[in-house]
Amino acid sequence: MSSKKTSSESQLVISEVMMPSQANVAGNIHGGEIMKLMDSTAYAAARRYARSNVVTARVDELEFHLPIFIGDLVICTAQVVFAGKSSMEVAVNVEVEDLECEGRKKALSAYFTMVSLDKKARPNMVPELILETPEEEEAFGEGKRRYEEYKARKKKKG
Repeated sequence: MSSKKTSSESQLVISEVMMPSQANVAGNIHGGEIMKLMDSTAYAAARRYARSNVVTARVDELEFHLPIFIGDLVICTAQVVFAGKSSMEVAVNVEVEDLECEGRKKALSAYFTMVSLDKKARPNMVPELILETPEEEEAFGEGKRRYEEYKARKKKKG
């Protein structure tokens, strides 16, 4: 395994057409259905980056911007934006496309903290993240800030 990787090496897209079984009686897709798809996308991106099993440790800043309906195409894009020793922060963005119209709209976004595990289910080192653009440097800095704030809150709780 390489000891360094770029954010783009982890990037991937998963899409799915929303079905009636995923919705309430009004045709709105349940938020949990979208969160599950986002978690699966974050998992795949983190596993691609770490090349090991990974688990979800935390979800930050999940924010819905608009509703999603039966028949909409949901496009989840994910990539690692911060890497620590054994954890990675994966930015997941969800766009929605009404397949009867042109264009996509941002539906929601979140940051998933994923932890790499070895074969004995213990935390496993992940590659160092190579930052190639100013946007990646900014995303890394924001991820590091969230990571440090979480650690401080956890330490404070005791």
